[in-house]
Amino acid sequence: MKPPLFTHHACRTVEEAVGLLAADPDTSKVISGGQSLVPMMNLRLASPAHLVDLNPISGLNSIDVGQGTLTIGATTRQHDVERSAEVASVAPLLISALAHVGHPQIRNRGTVVGSICHADPAAEMPAVLTTLGGQVAAQGATGTRTIAAEDFFDSYLTTALAPDEIATAVTFNTPNGSSGWHFEEVTRRHGDFAIIGIVALLTLADGVISDARLTIFGGAATPVRVPAAERLLVGAAASDVDADLLAQAARETSAALRPSDDIHASGDYRRHVAGVLTTRGIRASLERASARA
Repeated sequence: MKPPLFTHHACRTVEEAVGLLAADPDTSKVISGGQSLVPMMNLRLASPAHLVDLNPISGLNSIDVGQGTLTIGATTRQHDVERSAEVASVAPLLISALAHVGHPQIRNRGTVVGSICHADPAAEMPAVLTTLGGQVAAQGATGTRTIAAEDFFDSYLTTALAPDEIATAVTFNTPNGSSGWHFEEVTRRHGDFAIIGIVALLTLADGVISDARLTIFGGAATPVRVPAAERLLVGAAASDVDADLLAQAARETSAALRPSDDIHASGDYRRHVAGVLTTRGIRASLERASARA
C-alpha cells in the first residue's frame, strides 16, 4: 500500500521544525527514522499532511557519556548505539535490549529516541528508559524543558510531549559497577513486538540488594514497574534470595498486571509468563551483580 499525499519538510534547525509543528500541529508528524510512522502511513492508520524531517539538522546524531548518564540524540540510529563501545561500557542493558528491536535493517534506520516517543507498550526502548530512569529533552514553541522518565509515558502510543514539541534527546541514568541486569521477552518470532517481557536491574552493596527495578512491558498501556516485588528484594542479602522469595516476587508481579486478551495471547497467559520472567530476571541479575561486585 501507499501513503496518502503529504508534504515533506527537510528542516535545517530544531527551531524550524518546531515552527512547522506549531503552525499545524493536528496534521504534522515528526520523522527521524520512520520505522513506525511510515508503515502506519502505508496502512492508512496515519495520514499526516506534513512530515517534519529532523535528519538534516546537525548535532542531533550524538552519543554522549557523562557522569552516571548516557545521552542519545534524536536522529542517532539504533545500529550506531548497538555497536558503540562507549554505550556497551556504561549501559550493557541497552545493548542487550536493542538486539531484540526488529531486525538489523530496521535498526539501521530506526532511532532510540523515535522508539521511545512512539511509546508502543510492547516495545523495548520505553521499558529500558522506565527501568534505568532518566529524562527526555523537549523543545517547543515556548522553549525547552525536560520530562522525567516516570512522567513521560501517558498511555498507549501517547506521551507527555505537547503537539508542538520535539524530543531532541533522551538521557538514561547508567547503573554503577555493582549492578546486574537481565532483559527477556516472549515473542512469536524474533523481531516481533513482545507478547510480554521484563527488564530487571539489581544493585548490590556489601552483598545486600540496595536497589531493585523490575519493569514489565507488553502487559499494559505503558511499561509497568512493580514496586511490590521490588520492595521484597531491597534489603535482602543476595544469599537469602531463595525459591520462596522468588515465588513471592513472581506472584506480586502477576498480581500487578491487568492485561487484556488479544489475538496474540490471553491476559491470564501474560500474567503467568510475567511471573516466570520475574524469577528469571532476578536470578540472572543477581548472578551478574555478584560477578561484578
